[in-house]
Order: sequence, then C-alpha cells, then structure tokens
Amino acid sequence: MSEVTPTPEKRSLWVRVLLMLLMGLAFHIAVTILGALALVQLVFAAISDGPNERLQHFGRGLGVYLRHITDFVSFAREDLPFPFSDWPSTD
Repeated sequence: MSEVTPTPEKRSLWVRVLLMLLMGLAFHIAVTILGALALVQLVFAAISDGPNERLQHFGRGLGVYLRHITDFVSFAREDLPFPFSDWPSTD
C-alpha cells in the first residue's frame, strides 16, 4: 500500500519572488564562504599532510545547501532551504 505524501500549500507568486531574492543573496554569501574555505583548505594542505576533516565536512554541507537553493529558485522543489529549514545533512 503506497502512502500519499502531502503537497505543500501553494504560496503567492510575490512571496516566492521575495524568497527567491533572499535565497539568491544567501547563494552569493555561501559561494563567497566556499571560496574562503577553499583557500583555507589549500593552506592546510600545504602546511600539514592534508586538508582539515572538519572543514571537508562543512564544505560538503555547503555544497548540499547550494544545491537546495538552486533547486528552490529553479522551481525544482517547493520546500525552503536553510534558514527556513534545518541545515542539510551530509551523512
């Protein structure tokens, strides 16, 4: 027997436009953080035996977050990314 998943309620197009603009801003901030993370990891790799594992984990989460934003602004998904939901898990 298959379960029916509830569909999220339809929001106003103007609300979605506002949310898309906010998520676009969040995307740009996240990409800037990703660039800084890449530079820090490069320094870690040059100084030690390899990259920092905690930063690797954060980088994976950041990549999933960027995908969630991309899916939302391209209408591929309706649920809102962080900070309107939990930070994406990479487990």
